[in-house]
Amino acid sequence: MAMAVGGPGSGPRADINMTPMIDILLVLIIIFMVITPLTPKGLEALVPQPAPPNQQQTEADQRTVVVIIEKDKKLMINTEPTNEQNLGKRLEEIFKTRAERVIFVKGDPDLEFQTVAKVIDIAKGVAIDKVGLMTPEMEQGR
Repeated sequence: MAMAVGGPGSGPRADINMTPMIDILLVLIIIFMVITPLTPKGLEALVPQPAPPNQQQTEADQRTVVVIIEKDKKLMINTEPTNEQNLGKRLEEIFKTRAERVIFVKGDPDLEFQTVAKVIDIAKGVAIDKVGLMTPEMEQGR
């Protein structure tokens, strides 16, 4: 190995030192690897699956709880009208004796998501394990 010491015949050199650039790139890669798992997740939700054809509904299927939000923001639990203040209490009563705590939320397509999110928040507040979202396409079986 030889080393250039800059004798009388050599002038200034314009070589780029790559080591600091590589160090900076490695630090950036490590930062992005650490930050990536911390990105926020969206709202976790279930999608109801249609029943297989030629199969009768079981008692569990009949006990499905659907919170319906109408266009004028009126709430119904299955067919029972309720309001936002009583929704939490009513859900607590319904799920008091049930082991599986799952509800489905069906909102009018013209509603703002904020209204649906309030209902989901109330459901999570009374310890509902899973919240599913229903859309008009699901009801028509598409």
